[in-house]
Amino acid sequence: MPVAASAIYFLNLRGDVLINRLYRDDVGGNMVDAFRMHIMQTKELGTCPVRQIGGCSFLYMRISNVYIVIVVSSNANVACAFKFVVEAVALFKSYFGGQFDEDAIRNNFVLIYELLDEIMDFGYPQNLSPEILKLYITQEGVRSPFSSKPSDKPVPNATLQVTGAVGWRREGLLYKKNEVFLDIVESVNLLMSSKGSVLRCDVTGKILMKCFLSGMPDLKLGLNDKIGLEKESQLKSRPIKSGKTIELDDVTFHQCVNLTRFNSEKTVSFVPPDGEFELMKYRITEGVNLPFRVLPTIKELGRTRMEVNVKVKSVFGAKMFALGVVVKVPVPKQTAKTSFQVTSGRAKYNASIDCLVWKIRKFPGQTESTMSAEVELISTMAEKKSWTRPPIQMEFQVPMFTASGLRVRFLKVWEKSGYNTVEWVRYITKAGSYEIRC
Repeated sequence: MPVAASAIYFLNLRGDVLINRLYRDDVGGNMVDAFRMHIMQTKELGTCPVRQIGGCSFLYMRISNVYIVIVVSSNANVACAFKFVVEAVALFKSYFGGQFDEDAIRNNFVLIYELLDEIMDFGYPQNLSPEILKLYITQEGVRSPFSSKPSDKPVPNATLQVTGAVGWRREGLLYKKNEVFLDIVESVNLLMSSKGSVLRCDVTGKILMKCFLSGMPDLKLGLNDKIGLEKESQLKSRPIKSGKTIELDDVTFHQCVNLTRFNSEKTVSFVPPDGEFELMKYRITEGVNLPFRVLPTIKELGRTRMEVNVKVKSVFGAKMFALGVVVKVPVPKQTAKTSFQVTSGRAKYNASIDCLVWKIRKFPGQTESTMSAEVELISTMAEKKSWTRPPIQMEFQVPMFTASGLRVRFLKVWEKSGYNTVEWVRYITKAGSYEIRC
């Protein structure tokens, strides 16, 4: 694995070194002078965050009024280095009360050196979790008077947390009522032609969880994804049950998920962190159920009039409904007057975005609504330039509906004490980039 850093420097906007740490001996202590002369003084800071000077690579990022510069002489893992910087800044902020700037660094030299020794070893990032590091680096940073006060939490066994496999959850948690909340939130991205054919369509989703569970529970989540169902049928030697299965693409998991078990059994098993976290993200490109279909008709009647007719059909179930539906129909900039007729909701002309904005607070499933508008334009003597019609945009939120068809088959909780849990599952589909050409 390529190293992430040979040295790290913290500079102010003038280029003065506030603090630095050398992790390897393959770079000299004066390498920051090359960064100051060849990058800062030439005002090339905004061009590219990675520069090579004299056989060394400089990776830098500006946070507030501080430049964080990582220097490596060999082949570097750039993504790992920038991820390290982001996580390190979040760690420093947790110690400094949410502040990270030149003053915070000057007020906390000793603490920063101690943290830099812990979070990286010989150029390789180590544990950067604030919850874990605060268990054995108990020194408090000098906080700004505007920063938030630290919360008083009981300090558990630090050795067990650092050396154990579950670093994201402390022991000894106890709740009167053990509950798990699971939200599947999806965003639908669509580009449809004026003739009604789909040009681009995909769904990006994430599974959010909020856990209030005692002890050290082990959770197992089952979804109706194709690979997981096929693996389950192989292990249990029985055919797959009838029903829709989906193929998940670009899946990323929270660090608590047991990847070894997922690769072998295709099941999502994990010991959850306490509170709210994002369990996984995914993308789907096939078999997308579009919640709405939009049928626009725009006629230009000469140079001073337009007729706009938009029909919106809800395709989801009749027992469901959409909330906060907004349809934005673009019109020319020289629009002077508009008149509307709508079957539901309200419509008005918004001159700041050059759009007819049609809002429907609640849109039932398996229904349709129409908007008819007459637009009067200002006649200009400028050259006749055809109006390039931007696409119609749509915003909505549909509870208890997933455009991908993803469903939770089961959510099991095991804990050695055998307590009962209450599981809550919710589905929400929102509009991402939902556009229809007209």
